[in-house]
Amino acid sequence: MSRVQAAVGSAVFFVLAPGTIVGYLPWLLTGWQVRDPLPGWLPLRVLGVLLLLAGVGAIVHAFIRFVVEGLGTPAPVAAPRHLVVGGLYSHVRNPIYVSLLVAITGEALLLGQLWLLLYAGAWGLYLSLWVLFLEEPALREQFGEEYETYRRAVPGWWPRLRPWKAG
Repeated sequence: MSRVQAAVGSAVFFVLAPGTIVGYLPWLLTGWQVRDPLPGWLPLRVLGVLLLLAGVGAIVHAFIRFVVEGLGTPAPVAAPRHLVVGGLYSHVRNPIYVSLLVAITGEALLLGQLWLLLYAGAWGLYLSLWVLFLEEPALREQFGEEYETYRRAVPGWWPRLRPWKAG
C-alpha cells in the first residue's frame, strides 16, 4: 500500500471509527446538551476541554504513525505492513484506544453528562476484549517475535514515561 492509499484509508477509517465513537454516538446520547451536575462545575468543564483536545490530538497522531511508519491504516482490513512502535506507540501499545477513552471522559466533563463515563467504561471493556482475543493474536501472527519483544517492553493501557526504543 502506498502512503497516499494509507492516508486516504486512514482518513476514511478516522471518520468511521473514532468519528462515530467520540462524535456521532455521544451526540445521539446527549444532543450535546450542557448540564451543570454540581455547583462550581466550570473547572471540571475546562478539564474536559483539555482531555477532549488531548484525546483527539493523540488519535490523530496515532493515525499518522500508521501512514508514515506502518504503511497502512489502523483498520484491520488494511493493516500496516510494518509494526508501528514509534511516537505514542513507544509509550503505550494501545494509544488510539486509550485516547478514545480520554476524549469521551473529556466530553462527559465538558457537557456535565456524567453518564458518558459509563459509555466510556463500556467501550473500555469492549476494547480490552477486542485487544485480548482478536488484535494481539493477529499481531503475533503477522509480526511474530518483533511484536512479542514490543509487547513485553511497552504496557498495553498505562503509558510508560520514557519511550521504548526498538533494538
